[in-house]
Amino acid sequence: MHKILLIIQREYVSRVKKKSFLLLTFLVPIFFIGMYAAMFYLMKKGYEDNFAEITVVDEQGSFYEQLRSNKNVAFLPATADFEAEKEKLRSSKKDFASLLYIPKDIYNTRSLNLISAGKSNLKTRDEISSQVQEIIRNKLYQDAGIDKNLLATIDPNVTVSAREISSDGEEKNANTEIAMGIGVALAILVYLSLFLYGVQVMRGVIEEKSNRIIEVIISSVKPFQLMMGKIIGIGMVGLTQFLLWILLTGGLFTVATTLFVDKESLESVAATQGEMSQGNEQLSTAVEKSAQMGGFLEAIKAVNFYEIAICFILFFLAGYLLYSAIFAAVGSAVDSETEANQFTMPVTMPLLITYILSFGLIINDPHGTISTWLSFIPFTSPIAMLVRIPFDVPLWQIATSLTLLILTFLGTTWVAARIYRVGILIYGKKPSFKELIKWFNYKS
Repeated sequence: MHKILLIIQREYVSRVKKKSFLLLTFLVPIFFIGMYAAMFYLMKKGYEDNFAEITVVDEQGSFYEQLRSNKNVAFLPATADFEAEKEKLRSSKKDFASLLYIPKDIYNTRSLNLISAGKSNLKTRDEISSQVQEIIRNKLYQDAGIDKNLLATIDPNVTVSAREISSDGEEKNANTEIAMGIGVALAILVYLSLFLYGVQVMRGVIEEKSNRIIEVIISSVKPFQLMMGKIIGIGMVGLTQFLLWILLTGGLFTVATTLFVDKESLESVAATQGEMSQGNEQLSTAVEKSAQMGGFLEAIKAVNFYEIAICFILFFLAGYLLYSAIFAAVGSAVDSETEANQFTMPVTMPLLITYILSFGLIINDPHGTISTWLSFIPFTSPIAMLVRIPFDVPLWQIATSLTLLILTFLGTTWVAARIYRVGILIYGKKPSFKELIKWFNYKS
């Protein structure tokens, strides 16, 4: 046991002290937060810059008066005929200028032309189309003798409030969207983690084997001790990195909230007060948005993050130990990462299949037969069960899945150790699956 602890210490300390570990640990949270901030900024900037100045040539006569300018488009009356306006547009240096031609028979043809100096903006075309459709619809209502205001009072929208009943008979919000988001995030995190740290174990074995360091080490420790020390040491590196990511991300979000959210909240309150003075429609919209935000916050508070965190640690550790044992055996059987490809594909295939299914099958039917069985099969359960956890999986299923995963880890470790003890001392030979079976059957 003492020798295993020494190997764990060596693997852990040597990797934690690397510059690459420190850079990855501190830069990843900053990178993701910066990426999302940049994405939202660019989306907001693109929305703000999406402005069009449209000169309207109205051959019909009454259309221009019904068009309404807003923050996206500004409709201007034509001061000359169509050909002259086209010439003015051609010589104009405004990138946001366009010419809208409305023919006399627009109510019959329902077709009009938008001419721009370059490619017309899709949002601008949608805005024009929406307004023109509304004008034509109102004209048809009028011709048919239908009261438009009466139709506006008829609201067929139906809101379905998803509720679930607990074992004690209490109702609560289902929060399906929140659960789906958490499930997908866990699937991505676990898949990348198992693959990343499992490959690190394999690379460590290949590196020591190719440098012939393994021959010196194996004279002092047993192959099983060396393999377990590597697996546990690198696993501790992964957990350390996860904890630092959580702390750093939480700290950065706290700072961002302190600096920006309060100011935005005040602006939101001021905007809402302005809307209240503009009429009932704006007030209704503001109240609806506030209710949606309140519902979202309540849904977040209802999530059992403690259960999710505990299950994540348990399934990550068990899944990591299972796959790392296999990766260690693969690393011992080859001399380079290129040769390892023929073995890593079958090893990672169950993870990859479950990862793909997480985005469709599992999150849409978390309690279905296929999803349930995937969460019981040890080679797929680290991802499948974590995706199902936010959907209130019964405790007996979680316990059964974890037990099967641990038992499979113990069996796999025993098999991997028998291959590892032979493979680490063999050089220059590319083994086949038949050769690996022979290694397993060798007696000590």
